[in-house]
Order: sequence, then C-alpha cells, then structure tokens
Amino acid sequence: MLDVATKEFDIELRLLLDALYLKYHYDFRGYAESSLKRRLAQAAEHLDCATLSQLQDRMLHEPALFPVLLDYLTVQVSELFRDPSYFRNLREHVVPVLRTYPSLKVWVAGCSTGEEAWSLAILLREEGLLERTLIYATDINSTALQRAEAGVYAVDRIASFTQNHRLSGARTSLSDYYTAAYGGAVFDRSLKGHIVFSDHSLATDSVFAEVQLLSCRNVLIYFNRELQERALGLFAEALCHKGFLGLGARESLRFSSHEDSFTPVVPEDRLYQKR
Repeated sequence: MLDVATKEFDIELRLLLDALYLKYHYDFRGYAESSLKRRLAQAAEHLDCATLSQLQDRMLHEPALFPVLLDYLTVQVSELFRDPSYFRNLREHVVPVLRTYPSLKVWVAGCSTGEEAWSLAILLREEGLLERTLIYATDINSTALQRAEAGVYAVDRIASFTQNHRLSGARTSLSDYYTAAYGGAVFDRSLKGHIVFSDHSLATDSVFAEVQLLSCRNVLIYFNRELQERALGLFAEALCHKGFLGLGARESLRFSSHEDSFTPVVPEDRLYQKR
C-alpha cells in the first residue's frame, strides 16, 4: 500500500487530479482529500502501480482503465428505502404538499446504482403521484448509471429491501414492483417510464430543471467545504419556492452559507424546505 502521508504523495495527487480533469473532464479536485487518498492508494495497488505518477501515466495512455479508476473514486453503496424513517417522513411531511402541484419534478443527485430513484418511484406510485411525476436520476459514473437504468438487483438483497420498504410506511407489497428471474430482481418497467437517468456533475455542471423535491444523500460527505457550498447552491437554485431538500444522515446545512435559505422540516432525517 502506498504511503499517503508523504509530501511526494500530495504532489502526485494534485498532478493526477489535474490530469484527470484535463483528459477526461471529471473534476475530483474538490473531493475530501482523506477519502481521495485512501481510494487512490487502493486503485494504484489494484492496478499494480507503485506510485500515483505511474497511475497517472496509465490513465493518460490507457483510457480503457479510466472506468476502473472511476469505480474507486465514486462510492456505489446504497439500498432500496435506505434509512426507512427518511421515506416515512417524506410520506408524512412532503407528499401532502406535493399533492398540491399539477405536475412534479424530482431530482435524485448522485443516484449511484439507482436504489434511491427506484425507491422514490415506488413511494410516489403508492401515494398516487407517479403518473404526474418525472424523476431525474443523475451521477457522474456511467457504469453505475447503466446499472441504475437496468433496475436489476441481486435476489439476496430483496429481503433487506422488503424490510426497509415495510418500515417506510409502505401501502403495498414490494413484490408488486419486481419480477424475480435468473438470480436477479427486475423492477417494473412502468416505474422506469417516469425516471430519466443522466450524467451530471455537481462539481462542474449547472442546474437543468426546476424541481419540487431534491434528494441527495450521502454524497456531500465526500466533498470538501468549497464543493459542498457549490452543490448546495445548485440545490437552492433548482428547488422551487417551498420545495423540499433531503440530505444524508451525516450531512447538514449548518454552517453553510445556504442555511438561511431553508427551514428544517424533520431535522433528524435531514429534511428541509426552501424558504
């Protein structure tokens, strides 16, 4: 394993991130340094690179390896109805307001392999709102987006998905929304008709739509303070007046310059409403 505490590592890290941005237009320069160091060291070891300079050389001259590195740099950890109380509070505090809109747009930022987007589609179907809703599910990892759009998950994950769904205040059975075959659970194509999966970077891209609900959970924890501020600014810009923002359990608007733009709705589940 590379020694991430050396001055040389810090220099090589800076050069590698600049190279990735110039070559592939992916900007990781605003990501939390401690997390980046750990993941890049793991990637270098996996790709048999003794230094980050060697890793940089391979990234510049072997483009086919970049998706491998991207999987190390982007965290793909999620599950359906993760943190069920979050979804229960969406039902109780957010859905009644969403019912007042003739049409709805929802943004799942940093959607990873899609579990959050599919969860929201199911919740909105149960609440009678999906037919008038378009969900934008975005991420920077194209491989993860392909998996998200496919909507196929291992059968051995379904038990925990079902438990989460039940605890979220489910009005139906999760089995109503998928078909099990060949070791996988394929989620209902009628749900997918209301989800648009698309590439979008919170580090470099701008707002693309006005939305009534924006869910970005467990993404900001991997950003440094400056990039967090940028992302929260995008969220504030994208949300309509009185729109709702959901963040992860370890994330908060406290000490952000955007804190005063929001009112806490359910502080313990990081649900906020734009003022």
